[in-house]
Amino acid sequence: MSDIEKVKCLIIGSGPAGYTAAIYAARANMSPVMYQGMQPGGQLTTTNEVENFPGYPEGITGPAMMMELEAQAKRFDADIRFGFIDKVDFSGVIHKVWTDGGKEIHCETVIISTGASAKYLGLESEQKFLLNGGGVSACAVCDGFFYRGQETVIVGAGDSACEEAHYLSKLCTKVTMLVRRDEFRASKIMAERVKNTENIEILFNTETVEVIGDDVVSAVKVKNNQTGEERTIPATGFFVAIGHKPNTDIFKDYIKLDETGYVVYEKPGTSLTNVPGVFVAGDAADKNYRQAITAAGTGCMAALDAERYLAAKGH
Repeated sequence: MSDIEKVKCLIIGSGPAGYTAAIYAARANMSPVMYQGMQPGGQLTTTNEVENFPGYPEGITGPAMMMELEAQAKRFDADIRFGFIDKVDFSGVIHKVWTDGGKEIHCETVIISTGASAKYLGLESEQKFLLNGGGVSACAVCDGFFYRGQETVIVGAGDSACEEAHYLSKLCTKVTMLVRRDEFRASKIMAERVKNTENIEILFNTETVEVIGDDVVSAVKVKNNQTGEERTIPATGFFVAIGHKPNTDIFKDYIKLDETGYVVYEKPGTSLTNVPGVFVAGDAADKNYRQAITAAGTGCMAALDAERYLAAKGH
């Protein structure tokens, strides 16, 4: 038993939500321990330029911003560790977790900030540009501004794809939307809005073959899956809007999730889950906004809720 670590507040996952929770929890003398997860810094580490987070008038790169948030959390003595949690047991009063190294930790409170991963097509050319920040994105609201006055291509058929296409249409001269089937999966109202937008061209039964370009995207090669006909569309930006997968699989036996795996808030307007003492922040529960600033806000909420939970127990 002696090798079991006891922790007042464990934060699972980094990113704006986790780091903000760590800053608040540390300042409240909760001695938080954070395991950064598979992708330290979260989704923002794949974002080249962040211009919409308040306080950075000149903008900042995603990785640099995460390093600053980490440094701020460490300034208040948050214990930030490399590694991830791969098993939990939330069946008792003490919340038990195990690290990837097999270490067992008993926690009075847990903040889930494991985020969500954008789904991509998996094309080699797509991944190349994604890694070098040269024109592939899964967030029009985050990155659309960089393509104003240019032509872009977006892949997807659901509500969020339609929403992102419409958003891009206000910034770009032309948006080409690639829909794999012969109809949208989106609600009628969203589909109609896209169809009625003059500078959006919709190509049904169309799939991406390759994202073309040297250092940055210059065109997208597509194929009609009915006729086999291929064509090349000039574009400087390629947006993928085929959904996100929340990183919540390890919690599914204990935490209430919706049909797509997002954590369900026990009480709207709080960070509470169905398990007392376990809280959620950021994209693991947010399928609507998915922004760094909203994630940071819920990280603050989770730390405050955890602090109040401990205070009510007399800690």
